[in-house]
Amino acid sequence: MAIDVQTLLFEFLGGLGIFLIGIKFMGDGLQKSAGDRLRNILDRFTSNPLMGVLAGIIVTVLIQSSSGTTVITVGLVSAGFMTLRQAIGVIMGANIGTTVTAFIIGIDIGAYALPIIAVGGFLLFFFKHKNVQNAGQIVFGFGALFYGLELMSGGMKPLRSLEAFHDLTVSMSTNPVLGVVIGTLFTVLVQSSSATIGILQGLFSDGLIDINGALPVLFGDNIGTTITAVLASLGASVAARRAAATHVLFNLIGTAIFLILLKPFTALILSLQTSMGLDPKMTIAFAHGIFNTTNTIIQLPFVGLLALIVTKLIPGKDSMVEYKSHLDPIFIEQSPSIALGQAKEEVLQMGNFAVQGLEVTKQFLVTKQTKYAANAYQIEDAVNNLDRKITDYLIELSSSSLSEHESEEHHMLMDTVRDIERIGDHFENVIELIEYQQAHRVVITESAMADLTEMMDLTISTVKASMEALRHNDVKIAEQVIEKEDDIDKMERKLRKKHIIRLNEGLCTGQAGIVFVDMISNLERIGDHAVNIAEAVIGENQ
Repeated sequence: MAIDVQTLLFEFLGGLGIFLIGIKFMGDGLQKSAGDRLRNILDRFTSNPLMGVLAGIIVTVLIQSSSGTTVITVGLVSAGFMTLRQAIGVIMGANIGTTVTAFIIGIDIGAYALPIIAVGGFLLFFFKHKNVQNAGQIVFGFGALFYGLELMSGGMKPLRSLEAFHDLTVSMSTNPVLGVVIGTLFTVLVQSSSATIGILQGLFSDGLIDINGALPVLFGDNIGTTITAVLASLGASVAARRAAATHVLFNLIGTAIFLILLKPFTALILSLQTSMGLDPKMTIAFAHGIFNTTNTIIQLPFVGLLALIVTKLIPGKDSMVEYKSHLDPIFIEQSPSIALGQAKEEVLQMGNFAVQGLEVTKQFLVTKQTKYAANAYQIEDAVNNLDRKITDYLIELSSSSLSEHESEEHHMLMDTVRDIERIGDHFENVIELIEYQQAHRVVITESAMADLTEMMDLTISTVKASMEALRHNDVKIAEQVIEKEDDIDKMERKLRKKHIIRLNEGLCTGQAGIVFVDMISNLERIGDHAVNIAEAVIGENQ
């Protein structure tokens, strides 16, 4: 008997591990193939909650992970490019999109799992082309998913002879709340609703659980899957915590509704099974799809109420970034000169975010409070988003008829966008260096900290001045930027010498020295990019 239990555990746990690797491999491969298009889908096609639902479905089907879709969505909310109402629509769509995995599992091709894995492995290891390798990763993950299911199914079959398991399934059939709790706890443990629903499909297919016990477990699986978003949101931004709370609330409300309507829902699923000739695995897949789709249809009109509830539960600002778009495509055709002016306003907004990011970075440097790091990352994300949006807009504008002066300004704005984006990269580097300092308990002396703070203040004022020069097209301010940047260069050389003296006197460690020198190098490069902007203003006036 001990050997049977050992075999059961080994096959089940091993199969579960292979299944999870398969899901991850397949999702990662799909994500690599799709690239930035996933983010663009969510960024562009979420003008209202209904469009958000459709975008959430598409992205989740592409990456096979509702958690992955939620993470991208939270990033866009945090960066100020999506409202909470739009995000709720995407989260609802992600719940529908994730049901596709259950339908894939319902296609019983477990017998061909090993040849599929072999094909995927062949594509991965014998081809160097990225697209072929991505395809290999998808195929390998697809095969591993089914092989893991086959192992789990084989491991679970002996359960039919265990009296305790039989009693448990009978209890779940008569007490739906118990089924919901078991489904929730198991999914919380595994952190993958796809895995637990796959296991449920196997149990139902092997006759180890009936439909009355399976459906409440299915509802619980949907509640349990929210744990990933909850864990990811701990200590994160207000937007992340609200998105996670929405995910939990959505599934709790849906489960409550379907428990009340359990008898008619069970009758509907049994009717579909009979009329469509569904096998047991596909029956669970249809139940999962109907549950999430109906839940979305019921709750979609109440998106505003859901947003209000989570806002009351988790007070605070969604985002550090107050974003207002100036880029209207209609001006590109009707009035290119106005479009150019709008693009400049957007560039100035991007520059203000860069200044804001530097100021928050300084707060993190001085206080070491992680909330400032999170805020700085939000702002850097906003800078990157604006970089893409403005560059796309300016490229589209370049095909319009522009005067010679407008062409020069267009070129200058393209260069400025690149410089501001690099400023964002450099303050992000500084944030990462401060995090490294904290994680490795690197001690920076008081005098070194004072020097860093002084250089940070000078760098912030230089970037601010470059933005003022750009805003007012002011040559005098631009010349002051060049003088300030010269001061930054002198300061960097001076601080390097002071650092060497501290090292020689044994006042600081080599590790602290590396962090310190990397920080001042990044600040000096930020100064260089501010000068590029100032010189562009001077060049345009000449």
